Amino acid sequence: MGGVLFLAHRVPFPPDRGDRIRAHHLLKALARLGPVHVGCFAESDRAGEAALAQLAASYCIAPRTKPLPLAGIEAVLAGKPVSLTAFHSRLLADWVRHTIATRDIEAIVVFSGQMGQYIPADFSGRVVIDLCDVDSAKFASYADAGERVWLNAREARLLAAEEERLGQRADATILISEAEAALYRSRLTAPGGVNVQVIGNGIDAGFFDPAAVSPHPLLASLPGPHFTFTGQMDYRPNEQAALWVIEALMPRLRARFPEALFHVVGRNPTGKLMAHHGTPGVQVWGEVPDVRPFIAAADAVLAPLLIARGVQNKVLEAMAMARSVLLTPDAATGIAATDAEHWLVSPPDPAAMAERIADLLAAPQASARIGTAARRFVLEQHGWEAMLAPLAGLLGKGGQSVRHAA
Repeated sequence: MGGVLFLAHRVPFPPDRGDRIRAHHLLKALARLGPVHVGCFAESDRAGEAALAQLAASYCIAPRTKPLPLAGIEAVLAGKPVSLTAFHSRLLADWVRHTIATRDIEAIVVFSGQMGQYIPADFSGRVVIDLCDVDSAKFASYADAGERVWLNAREARLLAAEEERLGQRADATILISEAEAALYRSRLTAPGGVNVQVIGNGIDAGFFDPAAVSPHPLLASLPGPHFTFTGQMDYRPNEQAALWVIEALMPRLRARFPEALFHVVGRNPTGKLMAHHGTPGVQVWGEVPDVRPFIAAADAVLAPLLIARGVQNKVLEAMAMARSVLLTPDAATGIAATDAEHWLVSPPDPAAMAERIADLLAAPQASARIGTAARRFVLEQHGWEAMLAPLAGLLGKGGQSVRHAA
């Protein structure tokens, strides 16, 4: 077969954050089909380049050094979303044109909507776009919540137009869940011309295996109970959820369990989060070499996201580690698990969630049963190989053409 041009907004190595995990496994699946040429961005260093070089037939890593204010000015002058101008690079655009001109490129696979700007108008091969989730809806949610209303409303409007343009351009547009696909379709002005498919997130259950890791020794030495939240902590929905736990939920839990500890684990915690580090019941760990010991030591993993798009990797990871997960309905989107069987779903109400946590802690056998069922669920439903099996068909390479039709 001919080659595939794969465009991603971050180097897909190492697979250590949600979007990079998905891009990483998508790239590996493409490489099994034939040669892959990768264009992507690096923000500060070129971590992962050696691993990328081993997998890619060729690659271009463009430095992402454009300051956000400059991207904003360019966006206003050009009438474009900031998400596009922030990821515009002449270096990468030239490399894309050169690669198509000099290589046998049969298809372009775009990961994340901001990379769709690099698809040449005259490219005649197949185009598959993995939007993952509906970014425009995320910015609309921020505006509705009163956050930088004009800027976020503008970004939502312009991104929605770009998402529709890409859908009309592509042979297939992938969303991460049936709910995201339905939301995407509902925002299209001409949905009939867009082929929407669903490919969910998977999990490396061999890595996230409770038998392969011991609980963090410090946490194991303290009485607890211990609650863990993982994620990229300068990502606004993660910061918001962690602050909600600290400010609204932990006081209720500490009233019942005076030695309860909440562990915030993930890179780049914001100043607001760091201001709570070391206060009673709160530890902000920042980036750690391995999140698994923190998950293994948790009496429960919390994911009370108030704004969530797509499928939450943090939830799949905790389930694979056979932990009881307490989450909001938004965080549960895209995972067909059952409340009280595979996890515990609670509205973002501190009294209601504290009550469910107290009930869970009072019944350790029930908690263990939920954890065991959670791991079994992800093993059966969320393996990466099964999730990405439709990719060959979407690229016209045989096999099943779709996994789900939205």
